[in-house]
Formats: sequence, C-alpha cells, structure tokens
Amino acid sequence: MLYRSRTYFRRLRFVLITCFTVGNAFMSQASASQSESVRQTYLPSDFAQFAPRSALDLVKQVPGFSIDEGGGDRGFGQADTNVLINGRRISGKSNGPTQALERLALDSVVRLEILDGASLDIGGLSGQVVNVVTASGKDVSGRYRYSPRIRPTGSNSEKRLREFSVALTGGSDNSEWTLSVANQQRDFGESGTEIVRDADDAVTDQRFEKSRMLFDKPNVSGSYSIETASGSVFNVVGEVNGMYSDKTEVSERLARTSEANTRTLNQSEDEYNFEIGVDYDMAFGAGRLKLLGLHRFESSPTEDRTRIAAVNGDLEGSVFQRQADEAESIVRAEFAFTALDSQWRWSLEGTENYLDIDSQLDSLDAQGALSPVDFDGASARVEETRAESTLNVSKQLNEQVTLQATLGAEYSEIRQSGSSDVTRDFVRPKGFVAINYKPTDTLFLSAKLERVVGQLSFFDFIATIDVNQGRENVRNVDLVPPQGWNLNVEAQQSLGNIGNLTLNLFYEDAEDIVDRIPIEGGGQAPGNIDTAQLYGGFLDATLLSDAVLWKGARADVSLGYMNSEVTDPIMGTPRRISGEFYKSYSLALRQDFQGTAWAMGASVDYDESTPSVRIDEVSFYNKSRGTANVYVENKDVMGLTVRANIWNLLGAENRFRRTVYADRLASDVLFSERRSRRFGFSYTLTIEGAF
Repeated sequence: MLYRSRTYFRRLRFVLITCFTVGNAFMSQASASQSESVRQTYLPSDFAQFAPRSALDLVKQVPGFSIDEGGGDRGFGQADTNVLINGRRISGKSNGPTQALERLALDSVVRLEILDGASLDIGGLSGQVVNVVTASGKDVSGRYRYSPRIRPTGSNSEKRLREFSVALTGGSDNSEWTLSVANQQRDFGESGTEIVRDADDAVTDQRFEKSRMLFDKPNVSGSYSIETASGSVFNVVGEVNGMYSDKTEVSERLARTSEANTRTLNQSEDEYNFEIGVDYDMAFGAGRLKLLGLHRFESSPTEDRTRIAAVNGDLEGSVFQRQADEAESIVRAEFAFTALDSQWRWSLEGTENYLDIDSQLDSLDAQGALSPVDFDGASARVEETRAESTLNVSKQLNEQVTLQATLGAEYSEIRQSGSSDVTRDFVRPKGFVAINYKPTDTLFLSAKLERVVGQLSFFDFIATIDVNQGRENVRNVDLVPPQGWNLNVEAQQSLGNIGNLTLNLFYEDAEDIVDRIPIEGGGQAPGNIDTAQLYGGFLDATLLSDAVLWKGARADVSLGYMNSEVTDPIMGTPRRISGEFYKSYSLALRQDFQGTAWAMGASVDYDESTPSVRIDEVSFYNKSRGTANVYVENKDVMGLTVRANIWNLLGAENRFRRTVYADRLASDVLFSERRSRRFGFSYTLTIEGAF
C-alpha cells in the first residue's frame, strides 16, 4: 500500500505541476466563425415568467433542448456535452455542465446562444449547442434553495430536512469565480409482498418485505477564470463530494411454518471523492494552444450483510466487504488554427487510470460468528495507460451546409495484477464525419457517422458477490473494449413563438459488446459478444400557447425508444442487450397566470430498461405505471419563489421479477420471484431566493 500511495501522489503532483506552470491567466474570445454559427439568441428576460435564479434555470427553458452531461468515458477525448460557457467546453467531468450552470447566478448571464455545433472549432460537437455568455465585473451575487419533503404514508414515511444548495458568483473586469455548497438527501422507504414459486409454478412462499434507504451527498464545488491583457485565458474547476448511504431490508419468510424466519439485509457505503481540472488557452504561432489537465480520485468502502434468524434460534448469513479506490489523471493539448478556409484542431492526450479493490467474504454460523470464505479473484488492481491523437477540421461549405470531420487513433495498455498478472494492449482507429444543413431559417438537419471506441468498466475484470440475490461473477481477464459504427440523424424544426420540435434517430453496429457470458473453467462474468445492433430514436417537443390560445401555457413532451439485438451465448437465439434502456416518456405542463405571481403545473414520466440476463437467471425491474406530480408556485413571496409539490399521485409501485434456472437452455427452472412494493406519495416545499 505504501508503493501505491507514493504512485498516487506522484501522479497528482505531475498533473498539477504540468497544468499550473503553463497558466497564469485566462479569458476566451469567441472566434468570428462562432458568431456566424449562432442560430438563435435568448436573453434572460425571455424566460422571466419562470422566475429563473441561475444559468441552469435558463437553459432548462430553451425550447426543444436537453442537457447532455457527457463525461462517461475515461479521459477528455472529443467534446461530448452540448453546453459551452463563453465559447469554451467545461473542464470538469463529474463536475459537469449541470453543476457549472447551477453555480452561475442569473445576474452574471448576458445571453444564451444556440449554436451549430459542427461549425465550431471544438472537435466532437454537432447538432444544437447552447453557449452561455457571461459578464465579468459583477458584484457578488448568488442564489439559494431549500427543499424539505415529507411522505406521510405509514411505514414508508419520510422526512427530508437536509436538502439545500447555495451558490455564489463574483469577479472583476477580467475574472470570474463561482462557489457552491449543497447537500442532496434521501429517506426512501417501500414495502410490499413477494411471491415465490417453484418449477411447477406452485406458490412456496409469500413474503412481506420492507426496505428503507437513507443517504446524504454533501458537495462543495467551484470555478475560477481570468483573462490576461494578451488574451490568454486560465480556468480551474474543482469539487469535493461525499456519499453516505445505509439501506435496510427486512423480509418475513415462510410464515406460520416450522421453517419461519426473518431475513435482514444491510448495505452501507461511505464514499468520498474529489476532482480538479484546469485549462489554459493562449496564442501560439498561427493559432491558439489549449492545455488541459484533470485529476480525480474516489474511495468507496462498502459492506453488504445478510442475516437469517429462524424461529428456532438458528442463524445464517453472509458479509461481503469491499474497499475500492479509483483514480484518473489526464493531460491534453489542443492546437487550433485556420487553413484552407477551414478551422483545424489537432489534439494529443494521455491518461492514467487505476482501480484497486480489496474484498472479503465471510459466512455467519449458527452461533453468530463470522468465518472467512475463500473467494478467488476478489482482490486485484487494474491499471490503464491510454493515449490518443486526433485531427479535426470544420468547414463552412456554403451558407446552408457545414462539414466537420475527425480522424484519429487510440492506444491502450491494460494491466491487471493480484490474483492474475496480465498485460494487454490495443490500437483502435476512431473518428467521425458530421454535416449540418440549414435548408430554411427554421429547419436544421444534422447527421453524424462515427467510428466509436468504447471503454471497459474496470469493475468487470474483478470477481464479485451479490449476497442479496445470491449472484457471483468470477474474474474475466480477457475483456476487450467494444467498438462499432454509429449513425445519428437529427432534425430540429423551430415553430417560432409556437415552440420547437426535435427528432433524433440512431443506429449502431457494435462489435465486442459487453454482456454476461460463461467463463471457461466455470462461472459467469461480463464478457464480449461478437456483434450487436442498436437502433431507436427520441422525440422532444415544446409547445407554447401565447400565439394560438391563451397566454402563459407551455407543454414539454419527450418520447424515447431503443431496440437492440444480440445473440444469447447460452440459447443461441436473438435477444435484447441485457439491462439497456428500452423506452421512456414524459409530459410536463405549466401555466403562468398573466399579471400575477402564480403558476401551476403537472408532469408524468416513465422509463423502462430491458431484462437483465445472466447465464442462469433473467430478471426485470420497472414501475407499475408512470410517476405523476402537480405543483403550485408563487414567484414573489417576499422576493422568494415558493413551490408546493405533491409527487406520485398515480400510486406507482416498484416491481421486480426474476426466474432462476438450473439449466436455462433446457428451461429447467429452480424458482421464480415476483414482488410489488408501494412507496406512497410525498409533499415537497421548495424555497428559492437570490441575493
């Protein structure tokens, strides 16, 4: 462990020294080509009826626009969010666009620009992009929110009293800073009946179960940017988080029989993590050079404990403990220049990642004593050294058509030590071609064909135990990164003062998709399946009533659907990819009453994933119906915005079912479980203000 600590601090020091020695100040000026790519501009006053308090409140009201958080892959790579601040991509990852926008007070926002992503000299962007333009030299301003909740539903009652956020924005004529302190809290309970059946579909048990989840997520985050007299820009963002959770589930089993028992599940996690990212942009030769660096670290100690107490006093159970430490260090350089009437950007990036896991499995005997259980492959270290280089070009072909293309390659070396010592490396080409077409002033079309190189979850390499469901994954050192071709087509139709429509269609032909497979030597684990296909689409619509009906009404509709196909490694027949998004819908209605501070609204939403498929099990989780809520809002209660909300009016329930097989190929069933748990409705009061 001493060696690992020294290595960790050397990497942290390397990132910080590299990034801070090149920068002493920053401010980005949008290029002339960026101003030409503006499709539409919104002022904060355009959304005054919604009483916004932050830049996030403004962006959420842009018709037909949804924030893409991005940041899911290791490294920075190409830009993968659709939000810019002052023409710059956000340097954080977990500290991404939502947090950055929430920290910006309303007074600091000058305007929102809807940009043509493919026309920018930021590789990876296409389609609709929001650029938030802010002003320096402001006095300190901010906003705050307090959001208590109660759920008076018997055994599932809830009291949430510690959820809040406070954000500040300030600066000088050439600098800007933000700071946010927040806590997210949950106290969620649910209860209901679970039915267990045998292979002949006869009921063998009817259990009453009750669970309760408690957690707090405190967060401190901030940013600082400054511009030098020469036009160079320095920016730093950072955050520190905690995640403290406890879950308890009690299951009363085999009631009124001699085998009656009570099973108790306890799960806990005490996570902390931090992230710091810096970037420096300066004139360099015939173009501009941008240097970026980021370091993040996360420590996640978890414990899962089951205890079965029988009426005769016998005890049994298991305890699975795991200490997981993971870190990422990134250095990236981008050089942007103009040549051949085009905008070019060359980038070079290096990344170091690791996951270090120490696990232990213990069994509980009849006297309540714990004894260790041999669990092969549960403790290991996975490291990756990754490098990529890309060349991006963006060109305005004519007044209606913009082309952007990227060509590059990625090198990755993955090393695993502990129970297995394995080193492998991969070289994969990557890139895309994107085209934006503006046939009219109100219609925007875009298409993007991309060679995608996926990234592996390091957790998939390491053996693990789920003591709750009785599942075990053995280690698999033979995983390779998935890759594939992805085609995305998007159409955005502005309806003027009536609203906006956005349709997105996609198709992906994937190779080496990660799903559950049998492992040679016994057991199962995440592994690669040769080919898979995914296709679907999303429709988003914003409709405004002002010009056609009455004043102040707005409707936001979102529909999503994705289908997929992969060959099941056991059955040899096609099925959907395990645990992927399948379908969703949401509808939000709002009415602002003209001439008053009052508003009211309602919403309903539902989402569903495909069944999770293992070698010996198929399980499925969903809600019985969509969750609905209604609210009443007053935007001027002594200068505050106060909203009262009632959630889950339709009485949705969490449902779970699974079938466990002795032999899935032969349809030889061991048992099946079906459950439905009620969680009731809740009242939430949200109080927001600004200063």
